[in-house]
Amino acid sequence: MSQELISRSPDLKRLRDEGYDVNIVGGYLVLRHIPYATQLRQVSYGSLVSRLDLAGDRTARPGDHVVMFAGVTPCDQNGVPLQRVINSSSRQSLGEGLVIDHVFSSKPAEGYSDYYLKMTAYVRILAHEAIALDESATPTPFLVVQGEQDDSIYRYIDTASSRAGIGLMTAKLAVSRVAIVGLGGTGSYILDLIAKTPVREIHLFDGDRLLQHNAFRAPGAASIDELRGAPYKVNYYFDVYSKLRRGIVPHSFYVDESHFLDVSQSDFVFLALDAGASKAHLVDHLTRSGVSFIDVGMGLYEVDGCLSGQLRVVTSLSTTRERSLRRIPLDGADGDAEYDRNIQIADLNALNAALAVIKWKKLCGFYLDLEGEEFTVYQLNGNCLINEDLR
Repeated sequence: MSQELISRSPDLKRLRDEGYDVNIVGGYLVLRHIPYATQLRQVSYGSLVSRLDLAGDRTARPGDHVVMFAGVTPCDQNGVPLQRVINSSSRQSLGEGLVIDHVFSSKPAEGYSDYYLKMTAYVRILAHEAIALDESATPTPFLVVQGEQDDSIYRYIDTASSRAGIGLMTAKLAVSRVAIVGLGGTGSYILDLIAKTPVREIHLFDGDRLLQHNAFRAPGAASIDELRGAPYKVNYYFDVYSKLRRGIVPHSFYVDESHFLDVSQSDFVFLALDAGASKAHLVDHLTRSGVSFIDVGMGLYEVDGCLSGQLRVVTSLSTTRERSLRRIPLDGADGDAEYDRNIQIADLNALNAALAVIKWKKLCGFYLDLEGEEFTVYQLNGNCLINEDLR
């Protein structure tokens, strides 16, 4: 992915062609082997780092003028720190092993129109002082460009994390395998959110087909031709989210005892299915297998021509099974529910999914979790969020 991006972006290709050591790490552009002067009037080598703004598979105009630097304090040839360019100094980890020590700021009136102009402007500032001490110092080592094996789960680079500076936190979400059982309204929104995290594999379990009414409470927009084909939900969502990432694994069947092992081999499970004997047996299997899971659900009803009700998120961990199991509704009729209205609304499906995914991210250490709640209810009529079963 990195070498393709460099080859398709004229500014990055120009940097590489001129001999710079160009690298893409996460959502950052990194120029390594940049000579600079130290306070001891010696030449050392560091790295310049910039956030990347991309338009698909090529660079866009840089969104800012700031670059970061990995190395000790850069100085002029007399050993005086380059305060005219150093904005701040503190060691920070950006994720994926990328660590910086300083932030530089040197902004021309017109800004920088591409990354070649931006990066070489800072290279000149640093290298000028180093070359004054050692004429052999060069920022263009013309290293051999090796092929790379792309092991990213994304089809294109995640610049959202780098722009926000949360790469280190995002890496905490890179678990091996997550399962979503039930791809109805809430389950499909859970997938939408989980698909945008670095989970290696997302296994989808549902035996239903995507029908017309499903399109009105699902993320995105199914075309009429797609609805005419009545695809299995898991296959439809595989096609949608495979545009973004790899690792979507569809299972077009209802989960029964013959498939419990497929689900329980996951690091974490989201349950977004109706109560009934099948769900009760699956919950029992996950409990006995020591698998952590989150169960979601909603109950809506009509009051004086308006809808009211509540959403539920139950977190079941191996250390707190007993109280979580009391919160999960398991009684219900499997199969035909001809007389059950089962009201579902897209915005509430999305909210229920968001609450569940936020809780999962807390468990992963992405979000701060002060209470450790394991049971959350959102009451619609009073816009009230209630947390119980606290740590």
